[in-house]
Amino acid sequence: MAAPASSTVPLQKYRRLRIVTFILLAVSVFLGIALFAQSTNQGAKTAAESIPEMEQQGPDDAAYVRNDPEDPMALGDPDAPIVLSEWTDLRCPFCAVFNRDTLPAIVEEYVDTGKVRIEVNDVSYFGDESTDAAIAARAAGNQGMYFEYLHTVYEAAPEDGHPDMPRDKLIGFAKTAGIPDLDRFEQDLDEPELRKAVETNTAQAQQLGVSGVPFFVAGGQAISGAQPIETFREFLDGALAEAGQ
Repeated sequence: MAAPASSTVPLQKYRRLRIVTFILLAVSVFLGIALFAQSTNQGAKTAAESIPEMEQQGPDDAAYVRNDPEDPMALGDPDAPIVLSEWTDLRCPFCAVFNRDTLPAIVEEYVDTGKVRIEVNDVSYFGDESTDAAIAARAAGNQGMYFEYLHTVYEAAPEDGHPDMPRDKLIGFAKTAGIPDLDRFEQDLDEPELRKAVETNTAQAQQLGVSGVPFFVAGGQAISGAQPIETFREFLDGALAEAGQ
């Protein structure tokens, strides 16, 4: 009578099976790691490609840098090594955050030391009242108080949302800012040339690809948003290094 078939695997065959299984497992792990790395790299590439071109490289300086020593919308030495161009809307809450929290340190560390000149470009991205507010700031600039007016407006800005900017409020900001000739200020609110200048700046910003504010360009590179001072230090120091400073 034949012996019953064994239900166990001979030791030698068992060892061979273990070796094969281990090899297959190692190959599977290696392929898994390779596929993961490839997908990660692809994801990083896709994320980088999704950043608008203006976020990586600014337009030609000649398109927007004014370099006018009498410019009321500029701070700093016209001969500073670099110009930090800022696009802002007076109804933009993030513009207010930047001007309250970050701009003072930039002025102290870079503008007052002669390293950087700031030039502001006004835009009206949030409706007619944005245009009216930009005109009011320019009217203050006609009396040499553009930045005092901006400071007053942004200090009063809410934490979020776009504040209303009726005429009486704009005049109230002028009083708070200490505009010396309020009659002239009110007359300038109706000045067609100031309105045209704001509309022209807004159209130019859109042509340049500035789709949101605040937006900044220095040394041919661009960043956006109410970034902390540490980010601006890195940004400006890089621009200065490129300029050989």
